[in-house]
Formats: sequence, C-alpha cells, structure tokens
Amino acid sequence: MRRYITTGQSSPKLKLEEAPEVSPKRGEVVVDLKAASLNYRDLLQAGGPGVVPGSDGAGVISALGDDVEGFAVGDRVVIGFMIGWIEGDFSIAKQETSLGGELEGVLRDRMIVPADAIVKIPDGMTFEEASCLPCAGVTAWSALFERRPLQPGETLLLLGTGGVSIFALQLAKKAGARVIITSSSDEKLERARALGADEVINYKKTPDWAAEVLSLTDGLGADIAVDVAGPATLSQTLHAVRGNGRISLMGVLTGFDGPVDTSAILRKRITLQGIYVGPVSTLRSLVATGIKPEIDQVYSFEEAEAAYSALENAGHVGKIVIKIAD
Repeated sequence: MRRYITTGQSSPKLKLEEAPEVSPKRGEVVVDLKAASLNYRDLLQAGGPGVVPGSDGAGVISALGDDVEGFAVGDRVVIGFMIGWIEGDFSIAKQETSLGGELEGVLRDRMIVPADAIVKIPDGMTFEEASCLPCAGVTAWSALFERRPLQPGETLLLLGTGGVSIFALQLAKKAGARVIITSSSDEKLERARALGADEVINYKKTPDWAAEVLSLTDGLGADIAVDVAGPATLSQTLHAVRGNGRISLMGVLTGFDGPVDTSAILRKRITLQGIYVGPVSTLRSLVATGIKPEIDQVYSFEEAEAAYSALENAGHVGKIVIKIAD
C-alpha cells in the first residue's frame, strides 16, 4: 500500500512511502481510493511533518468488517470530512475526527473508515467529482442552508472563485438566487459567469467592491454573503450586506487575525456565523442533488506535489483533483 506523508518543509513537499496493509474491524470498511481533491486547508496542514494529507476522497469498498450493513464490496463511496461527525450538532470532539490533520488523510491508495462515515455515490458521478464534495461542497451547503436558508430571489455575494465559492454559486442558482461574485481575474469572472453568476466584480479594478455591491442592489446590499478570505475582507463584506443580512464566514485565506468593523454588525443587525464543514448527513444530502463540481485540473497520483503547487499558485477555478487509480 502506498501513501504520501508531509515532510514539514515550508513549501508543500510530499514523500511517497510504502505502508502496511490494513484490515477492517467491526463496523469498518476498507476503501480503495480512486480520487482525492485538494482544499486550501491542505496547504496549512502541509507544514507539519509526518502527516498523511488530504480530507476529501472517493473510491470503492474492497473489504467489510463484521456487522456492517447497507454496504457491499464493490460499492462506490465518498468519505466524510469528519468521520466522527455523522449528524447532529458540531462539537470539538467531532472536529478532532477530521481527516488529513487530526487523523490520517486520503492521499493513499487504501484506508479504513467507519461504515457510517461513507456515502454511496450514483453511477453518473465520477470518483473525481465525488472527491470534491466532502469539504468544499459540504461547506458551501452549510453556508447557504444552515439556520436561515437562502431563498429564491435573494442576492448572494461570493468572494473569489475557489472550491467553496464555485460550489456556492452552483447551489445558489439551483435555489433560484441572484449571485454576485468577485475575483481579481477577468478570465475567472467570465468562467463564473458561464456557470451562472449574474454580476461580476474585479476587486483589483474596483477596490471598493462593497460600494459596487450596494450599487448593484439599489443601495440595499446582498441578503447573504459567503466570506472565504477572513480578516482582510470581512469589514467590506459587512458593508456589502443589507440590514438584517447574514454572513457565513469560513475562510482564512488572509490569515486569522485582523481588524473588523464590529459597529456594522450591531448597527445593521447582521447575523455572522462561522462554518466548519458539516456532518456526513449533509454530505448525503449534497450527493443526492447530483451536483457536478467544476474541476479545473486533474493530476495523477505521482503528480501530487505538482497538484499542491497548483493549489498554492491559486490559478484555478473550482477544484483541483488527484487521480489515485483507475
């Protein structure tokens, strides 16, 4: 069995090594992995040595432990991001079951997972597509439909064209919402428009993009925003949403610390919710939609390091995928 481990070097460096074969215990299954997708989180985790990286994987069940029901050898499945968060409310204990960080990840050709942490994928969905769902897809779903769900006719503001934002664009259009999206690249914005974005803003050309959002919404602001960047953008995002609007915050692309205009939260009665992926039950709901993720590039298993470099360079729209096996 082969797996990658991180070396702890500042630039993502991976080492391919042989690992012991695995046998499932009671309630577990063995999944022969076929594809894995990358998330920005993988770059953060790559700084620690000896980590088997990757949280998002899909493959085929090759063995069953005792007392596993509802699955069979040969079933095509996708693995949940947190294998201990099956349903219900979030907790720190559930967070500690995240793959590719607290637990060994999916950048390998075979692994053991609890049977209740996997979801069958339909025949019309490829392994590459399914591998994009556990983190970015579930995060986007949670951002839009947790607590106060996005409604038809509402306006959604998205920042950037990475995995979460593009998933949110696709889900929002299915829900009948209007979407405004930002990027520093006109080429990326055109790709977002082709996926259904109603309005696009180049934030390099329009630094005060919050004012542009207000202009596009007759001075009211967006009903909901998905902020994937964090402290460098949050104050503008607060100004870009309407009174009684809501913001789903999950990104750390600009770090963890920085000034935030808290007066806007109070003055406009904004609901600000933190999002950290979601349970396997949400993954199951997402799979059921039949959504087709936007995949920018697919790399071979031997090209995993190049895939990480592509992620770090941030030239992609949607997802970067590593094909582990046919």
